[in-house]
Amino acid sequence: MLFGDPLPQLDADSGYRGPVACRAAGITYRQLDYWARTGLVEPSIRSARGSGSQRLYSFRDILVLKVVKRLLDTGVSLQQIRTAVSALHSRGVEDLASITLMSDGASVYECTSADEVVDLVAGGQGVFGIAVGRVWHEVEGALADLPVDHAQALGTPLVEDELAKRRAAKRQQAI
Repeated sequence: MLFGDPLPQLDADSGYRGPVACRAAGITYRQLDYWARTGLVEPSIRSARGSGSQRLYSFRDILVLKVVKRLLDTGVSLQQIRTAVSALHSRGVEDLASITLMSDGASVYECTSADEVVDLVAGGQGVFGIAVGRVWHEVEGALADLPVDHAQALGTPLVEDELAKRRAAKRQQAI
């Protein structure tokens, strides 16, 4: 699917924890953590805030994670990927499924029509493309059998261990 069918709407409150996001995107937890801490791909549903809280990634976040992984696998530098992701984000590209990312190994290009693909390839330089819509379907399939979490009330971290429960109880008593 290069420039095809519209994709289904997603639940804005449903998200996936770090390990699930890693499995679906095909990356390590170390990569996920580094990319979140450096601002490359931050979780849009809930970011980590102290002990016991966990990041919660949206479907779109996981889609971007998988695209970043694909670009890295094809030899594009992390610096170029950061620039491309930042440009897409700053332009407000919401419909990721309708674009194809292309690269000649040095730069990353956004392709939104069949005419644009021809112009990029006509220069004689070898390029590759990542149809984000296809990656969308791959991520959707990978997440189909994995657990989904729902966002807690804003400011309420997900508490999982005993120490975090004690800290949360102390904070509640102080209020």
